[in-house]
Amino acid sequence: MVHAIRIHQAGGPEVMKWESVEVAAPGPGQVRVKQHGVGVNYIDVYQRSGLYKMPLPFVPGSEGAGQVVAVGPGVTDFKAGDRGAYAGAMGGYAEERVMPADRLVKLPDSIDYKTGAAMMLQGMTVRYLLRQTYKVGPGTTLLFHAAAGGVGLIACQWARHLGATVIGTVSTSDKAQLAKEHGATHVINYKTEDFVKRVKEITNGQGVDVVYDAVGKDTYPGSLDCLKPLGLWVSFGNASGAISNFDILALSAKGSLYATRPTLGTYVAKRADLLANAGELFDLVGKGIVKINVNHTYPLKDAVKAHTDLEARRTTGSIVLVP
Repeated sequence: MVHAIRIHQAGGPEVMKWESVEVAAPGPGQVRVKQHGVGVNYIDVYQRSGLYKMPLPFVPGSEGAGQVVAVGPGVTDFKAGDRGAYAGAMGGYAEERVMPADRLVKLPDSIDYKTGAAMMLQGMTVRYLLRQTYKVGPGTTLLFHAAAGGVGLIACQWARHLGATVIGTVSTSDKAQLAKEHGATHVINYKTEDFVKRVKEITNGQGVDVVYDAVGKDTYPGSLDCLKPLGLWVSFGNASGAISNFDILALSAKGSLYATRPTLGTYVAKRADLLANAGELFDLVGKGIVKINVNHTYPLKDAVKAHTDLEARRTTGSIVLVP
C-alpha cells in the first residue's frame, strides 16, 4: 500500500496525517513516479496553514524526484525507468504519485535523487529571479533577504557567478558565515543590525538596484528604503507573514520604484520555458558553479517535524523528505 501525507483542515504542522492512499494508473498525458526524494518549501507552509487556500483534503508538496514506473496514453517523452524531477505539481508528499508528464523533466545521471528533489523549486525560482524578473549582471548590487535559506544560498552563488555584488540578510552569526561561504559579498544580521541603515552604508547612500524579499511583513516597508531611484522590489514570499498594508503611493514617494509579485508557475507555464529554466540550472549544478546544500533530511512520515523546524528557523539550505 502507498502512503502519503494528507491535510484535511488548515492549521499547524499537526494537521498533516500519514495515511494509506490509492494511486491510480496514469491517464492520458500522465506519468506515475516512484519518489526517491521530496522537497520541502515555505509555500507548503502557506498552503497547509490556509494562507494560500487549497481544496480539502489534499496532499501537500510540489517538488520531488524519482523514477517513472508507468506512462499513460500519448506520453512520448518518458518511459518506465527514466529518472525525473519536477516542481510546481501538487501532491508531492507521497511515496508514489501520478502527475502531468509535461511538468516532469529528465534528471541528468550526474545529479542524485536527493539533490534533484531539493533543487527544482528553489533553483528554478532563483533562475527566473536573477535572469528574467531582473537581469542581474556585472555592476548589479542586490539585497537578498534570508540569504542562508534554501533559495538564498543558491541565489548567493548564482548572483556572484553573474558578477553581482550581493548583500544578504540573516538571523544568526552562523547563518551569516554560511551566506558568506556561498558568495554573499556583505551580510547583515537583522536581529542585531538595522538592515536599512547598513545597506545605505555599504552602498555609500546609493541603495541597491533590486531587493529580493521572501520574508514579507518583517521586511516591509524597509525593503523599499534600500532601493535606489527606479529600483525594483521583488516580493516572492511571506515567511514572516503576509503584507497587508501595501501602499502603492510609497513607490513614487521613495523614488519612482517598481514592485512585482512573481511566481515560478507563470515563468515555466510553457514546457519550452520549463526545459530552458531547468536546463540552465542543471548545467550550473553539473559544473559545480552552484552547489545544492541538502542540510536536513527527514523520513516522509515525519513531515510534521520538518515543518516545525522550518517555521522555527532552525534550518538552513534545503530540506528533503525521504519516502
